[in-house]
Amino acid sequence: MNKLIRFSQILLLLLSLTGCKTEVNKETLLKDSEDPQSDEVIEKSTMEIRVSCGEGDVTKFLNDGWIIVEESSEEKICSWKSFPASKDCNLEKDKGCKITMPDKIGIEKIYLLEK
Repeated sequence: MNKLIRFSQILLLLLSLTGCKTEVNKETLLKDSEDPQSDEVIEKSTMEIRVSCGEGDVTKFLNDGWIIVEESSEEKICSWKSFPASKDCNLEKDKGCKITMPDKIGIEKIYLLEK
């Protein structure tokens, strides 16, 4: 029993000593302090534009100096249509008998722009 307590104390001491890291990377600190251009920060702005069903355009952003970094596209429902579920259904009075289905399916393009 005494050996088990002694072993757990040593294990706890070793874990606490190895968990702390005191080494500092002095090489990167010296490189950063010697570089006079490190004070200048170059900011890049990014923007995401979505063009759905042929509505919208990115040319005004491209004319302003934005660059297309990534472009992707996916299908999207452009419009919906509703119709009655049965002949006796009144769409204005009975909202529960209305069936809604996609009418037109188009393409949504997603542009990731950077300036």
